Amino acid sequence: MKKVLILEDEVSIRSFVVINLKRAGYDVVEAGTGEEALELLKNFTPDLILTDIRMPVMDGFTLVGHIREQFPDMVIAILTSHADFDYADNLCFSENAAMLGVEALRRGAVIVTDTKMAWSGINKKKLAEYGGEAYCFMADEDVAKEAQERGCTRAAICMERGAALGKEVIFAVGNAPTALIRLYELIQEGKVDPALIIGAPVGFVNVVEAKELIMTAGVPYIVPRGRKGGSNIAATICNAMLYYKG
Repeated sequence: MKKVLILEDEVSIRSFVVINLKRAGYDVVEAGTGEEALELLKNFTPDLILTDIRMPVMDGFTLVGHIREQFPDMVIAILTSHADFDYADNLCFSENAAMLGVEALRRGAVIVTDTKMAWSGINKKKLAEYGGEAYCFMADEDVAKEAQERGCTRAAICMERGAALGKEVIFAVGNAPTALIRLYELIQEGKVDPALIIGAPVGFVNVVEAKELIMTAGVPYIVPRGRKGGSNIAATICNAMLYYKG
């Protein structure tokens, strides 16, 4: 009997899915939080994990990052009831941007993110098959120290770290508009030539302006215009290019 772990914080939704999976003949174990799921995985190895994205304390992408450390080959499906069809209209691509990203990844390009959440959501095993890696420098102590000394954001320093890698880089920005602004400056200074910029910060302060700015930088971009975006969107775009079969 196939074993499934389902993680969903809303009891009614979780119960509905559990009932239907059991009716279909699956052995189902359920959890209401990411922490509970990780505890269950110490003694239970499922064939499939179904997890929600938006949950308190630990979101789905963070959970996936922890699971991948222990079970790199685990089949994981992300579930969400939060549909948003605005992206069909506001997602903007520079000419041939998606295919340029796919080609860069297949050449072994690395991905630099501005959040641990985006980093966690990227399929690093698939990325490694092409010789690439994913980086997030946000938690590095020297980044925090330098940002404080210079009076700038850690996200801006992270973009500088990515530019200094000396590799072909895709920048996946899902949170900080200051990351996009610093990338624009680095491009104008001739210090970095990104293979692609995924510009998806979310929120209000300077978000729209930073997205519009990066679209004038003269490099390939994928940008959800307006105030929407997020680390999950940035990671999803990265994975879509990694999984592309064409």
